[in-house]
Amino acid sequence: MNPSMRSRWCDALRADAERQNWAALLAEYGTPLLILDPAKVVEQYRRLTRALRGVELHYAVKAAPHPAVLNAVAGCGGGFDVATTAEVDLLRSLGIAMNRCIHTHPVKKVADIGHAYRAGIRTFVVDNPAEAQKFSGLPADIEILVRLAFANPYAKSDLSTKFGADPADAELVVKHVLNAGVQLRGFSFHVGSQGSSAEPFRTALRATIETADHVHRSLGVAATTIDIGGGFPVTYREEMPDIGDIAAIVHDVLGSDRRFGLIAEPGRFLAASSMTLFTNVVGTALRGGRVWHYLDDGLYGSYSNILTEDVHPPLLALSELSCAQTEYPPVTLGGPTCDSVDVVARDYPMPPLRVGDVVVSPMMGAYTAVTSSRFNGIPETPVAVCAVAS
Repeated sequence: MNPSMRSRWCDALRADAERQNWAALLAEYGTPLLILDPAKVVEQYRRLTRALRGVELHYAVKAAPHPAVLNAVAGCGGGFDVATTAEVDLLRSLGIAMNRCIHTHPVKKVADIGHAYRAGIRTFVVDNPAEAQKFSGLPADIEILVRLAFANPYAKSDLSTKFGADPADAELVVKHVLNAGVQLRGFSFHVGSQGSSAEPFRTALRATIETADHVHRSLGVAATTIDIGGGFPVTYREEMPDIGDIAAIVHDVLGSDRRFGLIAEPGRFLAASSMTLFTNVVGTALRGGRVWHYLDDGLYGSYSNILTEDVHPPLLALSELSCAQTEYPPVTLGGPTCDSVDVVARDYPMPPLRVGDVVVSPMMGAYTAVTSSRFNGIPETPVAVCAVAS
């Protein structure tokens, strides 16, 4: 993380420290601790609706399924993107109407489809003939989005390697959808996660419109909806494309074309900024001429996004928020498990740290606590909700 970015994060965290009452929460819970601010979700939701005008938003529950996040989205009038029976049941337990949900897992058990349908979900996603056939004999009011695959070399996680039909095969998948006796609603895609360029959205959206036009000509079936997926990047240590850049591409490609309603599945974009992690230095050592600091949270805990996604959140000492210096010598930050993989950062600039000092990581709301494990018997990091969204 360069000095300029570090300075920006210091400024942002200073503002959060007072508003979220960090001192009181740390005194109550200790470390490690995730502080969740639902107001951040609301802020990001409003920002996204301003950029993607007229796009129907369905929050990807898997990114952060904490009830405070889900209730914040619901309070904004947002919908939800679910992928499992457990996510369906979680939303129902919160009293969220299922007609606000779409089921987007391209491959699922027939039992999962039935459970979601009985709950009230009517829109599902498929990406191959075998999946489309699972809907045979099911009610005709089911609507299907056929997911297309578009490779993205700029993405941290290129989902096209696991899900999505080649556009050349889309007509065949649609035929199987129609033969199953359910309806084609349209097409979906996902350009991957944390892409360093916004251009893949242009490529995917253009190709999806071309595919929809081809299917209309060949089969006489008109798609009414395009789901542009999620993958809207956020800035951790490096600057990423702004949501305005992506929105400009969407509006540029569609122009005055009003044939398609648009859906999006934001996950990280809404949740990432909602949680800040506080972890304690529990040990310090000199190893091979390098300074090591050992933290009480790591790759098998809240920093699991480093291990699973190659996403690297900022790390700052709590003490440095009160000073202006931004250039420090490199250190290694290790996690708490007895495992050599559990290294949070190598050659990372940090101010002098002692046992008992607190390290702060913003942008820890998405794919962190939810992908952590209980390896070595270490309990999950507590989440303290600091405010009520408004």
